[in-house]
Amino acid sequence: MCPDMKTAAVIGGGPAGLMAAEVLANAEVAVTVYEKMPSVGRKLLMAGRGGLNLTHSEDFEAFVARYGAAAPRLRPLLEAFPPAALMAWAEDLGQPLFTGTSGRVFPKALKASPLLRAWLRRLDGRGVQVRTRAAWQGWTQDGALQIDGQAVRPDITILALGGASWPRLGSDGAWAGLLQDEGVAVTPFQPSNMGVNVPWSDVLLSRFEGQPLKNVRLSGGGASVLGETVVTRYGLEGGAVYAISAALREAVANGAGMLEIDLRPDLTVQKLTSRLAVERRGQSLATFLRKAAGLSPLEISLLREAHGVQLPAEPGPLARAIKAAPLKLTGVQGLDRAISSAGGVALEAVDADLMLSARPGVFVAGEMLDWEAPTGGYLLQASFATGVAAAQGALRRLEA
Repeated sequence: MCPDMKTAAVIGGGPAGLMAAEVLANAEVAVTVYEKMPSVGRKLLMAGRGGLNLTHSEDFEAFVARYGAAAPRLRPLLEAFPPAALMAWAEDLGQPLFTGTSGRVFPKALKASPLLRAWLRRLDGRGVQVRTRAAWQGWTQDGALQIDGQAVRPDITILALGGASWPRLGSDGAWAGLLQDEGVAVTPFQPSNMGVNVPWSDVLLSRFEGQPLKNVRLSGGGASVLGETVVTRYGLEGGAVYAISAALREAVANGAGMLEIDLRPDLTVQKLTSRLAVERRGQSLATFLRKAAGLSPLEISLLREAHGVQLPAEPGPLARAIKAAPLKLTGVQGLDRAISSAGGVALEAVDADLMLSARPGVFVAGEMLDWEAPTGGYLLQASFATGVAAAQGALRRLEA
């Protein structure tokens, strides 16, 4: 390393931290990544177990809207490193991509491990040092980083320690107290992209636990989404639930935890009423609902969970019951089972370059920041984009 070469410490070896390290290394900064776990990218590898959903190909305006209240702050960062840029980056690593019918973008290999291996080879070739089992413990009185009891004095620091979900993979939110001690505003953590609790009957669980509800519309807390969900012992989970999890979480917290399910969103009440107006001709109600309304045994059982065993006999009321099956929510799954977390470093605590106002020269990236988004590529895209933004902000400070 040249004597006058600038140095950077990146705390955290997830997508945001590794992307920040790459941007800095490309600018000929000497970068060391510190990761407290035995290896880097552990949560990325877990995310890739079911197919690594890197990003989403939908219209950019719709894409940005997925970030809810944080969208105005994230917009310029996502514009600077949009889905197309992330896709080009992955392709440049030798990881060809494909776009699924839902618009989600995946590596053709599907798993995260080939991408991570190629990425680490690139970082190593650009001089990035990676130190594992190296825990950050805050700052010394004279401003040095404390890492495993040793003082480290980089020119700039990027914190990318993750949120508070999947603690066994390293994202435990333990850093929050260290930053609060420095006067940094940290919003309390809450589970995001988590399942919801429904008090199912033993009858429904014994027959249908683990089965999916496909092509239904879920509505609750002022949000609505078309998709698929899965019956679990505790309630419901899956993409459709995750898409409106923030709204459901707030509704439960406010004592209004109800989830309404439209079991036939493809039909209007009028069309469904017409279908139900045919003669039953001695058929049981379950058989009639299966043939006339196209309901599965699970959907019929759920209908009875919502409205009682004695369903309306008249076509109109029965159609309305199918179109609006209300379920009481008794809670949501906690951080230990959530895919991601809300809360973290308040966006007001960082400037446009993601530098901490309370700690000049220290930048924050990834899920440490207080934003949330549904699954579908939005979580990784914002993690990568904020990693790029924090590194670029750090470079501007070095040049100042």
